[in-house]
Amino acid sequence: MLTRPKLMDPFQIVRMGLRNCSGMQEVRRNRLDPSRKVITLSTSEKRTIVRLWRDAVSEERTGSAYLAETEPGRWREVSWDEAARTVDELANGLLARGIGKGDAFGIVSRTRLEWTLFDFALALVGGITAPVYPDSSANEAAYVLQHSEAVGVLVENEKQRAKVEPLELPHVLTLRDLDALRADGIAFGQEHPKALDAAATAIGEDDLYTYIYTSGTTGRPKGCMIRHRNYYAMTSSIERIEDLGLGDDVMLLYLPLAHNFGRLMTLWGAYSGFTIAFCPDPHAVVDALPQVRPTLLPSVPRFYEKAHTAITSKLEAASGPRRLLADWALGIGRRASALRQQGKPLPRGLALQHRIADRLVYSKVKERFGGRLRIGISGGAPLAKEIGELFHALDMLILEGWGLTECTTAATVNRPRHFRFGTVGPAMPGVEVKADNDGELLIKSETIFAGYLKDEEATRGVLTNDGWLRSGDVGEIDADGFVTITDRKKDIIITASGKNVAPQNIENSLKASRYVSQALVVGDRRPYVTALITLDEAEVGKANGDVQALVEQAVENVNRDLSRYEQIKRFAIVSREFSSEQGEVTPTLKLKRRVIEQRFADEIERLYAS
Repeated sequence: MLTRPKLMDPFQIVRMGLRNCSGMQEVRRNRLDPSRKVITLSTSEKRTIVRLWRDAVSEERTGSAYLAETEPGRWREVSWDEAARTVDELANGLLARGIGKGDAFGIVSRTRLEWTLFDFALALVGGITAPVYPDSSANEAAYVLQHSEAVGVLVENEKQRAKVEPLELPHVLTLRDLDALRADGIAFGQEHPKALDAAATAIGEDDLYTYIYTSGTTGRPKGCMIRHRNYYAMTSSIERIEDLGLGDDVMLLYLPLAHNFGRLMTLWGAYSGFTIAFCPDPHAVVDALPQVRPTLLPSVPRFYEKAHTAITSKLEAASGPRRLLADWALGIGRRASALRQQGKPLPRGLALQHRIADRLVYSKVKERFGGRLRIGISGGAPLAKEIGELFHALDMLILEGWGLTECTTAATVNRPRHFRFGTVGPAMPGVEVKADNDGELLIKSETIFAGYLKDEEATRGVLTNDGWLRSGDVGEIDADGFVTITDRKKDIIITASGKNVAPQNIENSLKASRYVSQALVVGDRRPYVTALITLDEAEVGKANGDVQALVEQAVENVNRDLSRYEQIKRFAIVSREFSSEQGEVTPTLKLKRRVIEQRFADEIERLYAS
């Protein structure tokens, strides 16, 4: 547990020169013995996570590095000094137990401060983090830990320990064991004061930093080998985007750290210097928002979809003067949004109306998100255009990006000053994106992974001879460089008549209805397109109407904008949501189509019965 009393930091890093000054070494002075100096690695020449972390903790940063919830509603501030000391102690503790360069080490935990600090400690000694999703089954956890040849694992609690005990790994730690590991590290550091610097110096930018196992919508997960320089290049790319991350920002982070999206946020936070508040329970995000009052909120689309449903439901329920006020404010917001998307300033009259609308309407909605939300970041799955438009009309900006684990998270992203809803934005700084002859998007950058662990054949299948990564996504690039994703190449439906149908676009349109929770479009090698639909029970309950009629209306609304061959001819309402517990969605809530189609095969066949 990271609750020890704060002590004086024994080390002070004295910066000699600028952050990116080539060849500059760092001098670490012991505050208890200023005469003792230790020359450390030349971090500015190596694009490693070691450099990223040590640059972060050596700068004079006055704000908190992290916020950790100690009990419901109470958050503890963690300074950069405390974080630096903790990471050094953990790293020395790992060295004391014989864990070093090239050793894979698993982490099975929810999104917590300890996860991130242990990850940085592993990076300092050259270990390779092999994260496991906390809701993984024992078999799934065993696969990752055995496939990565992990020498040990950090687990959150005894429940997680039970999953890994049969593996009999040499090192099994729970969060409660971290104090003992830190104590070992303090003793080891006193006895071997140069050991940690020596270990850190030995790490090269082409050394592996982590194995990230793709959640995969089909088959076994593949272990993506991500090098130190891949993640360093990724964080550097984000930092080059104007106004995206500011030093005084506060991010609420609940995304799983076993996924590249959440993991990148922890590295970006250290690189940029903003504060990260860790929320271990995704179901507690709504409670955490007014407590943390974040300015940045990275999330998968599902969160924004539910928020969109709640907002539209409340707006539609309003009547009389309140409804007139809401409609007026939304109209003002949409006009302002259209101008901002074009990069144009608001005329004086519209700006005044916008301030009034903010005071009377927008601010009330924004308070539900803490009142300070500057930017929402959406990734991991497609975000419906209507959602981004509504949030921006209410003076909250959601920036959608696109990428994959194999390119170390992001390939494109919308910018705070350069965005278009319904797109995933232009290429990241330092990243090239192009469309192949069949529409598949290809990526080239310093962020491209080293390959799949123990699977050269699969690696050859995604990397071209000239260094491009095949994304597996089909999309379009407009004249201004904005990318629109059509669908996964393997998910494109080809009907019996030979027509190509992109299911994700139709599914997103269906989910725009507040009565629809999830949708799976079916039709491959079939005479027409059908859909499996799950309900938003709360919204259906409020409607007090015929459920079948409500969904029929939603389907009709979607069909109006589709070509005849794309239209949904029949649908079935499924009695429960597709869930990760049932193995039907990934941790980022992408549908596992083949699993769902097999599980609901009878329902699907009835949709095609005469």
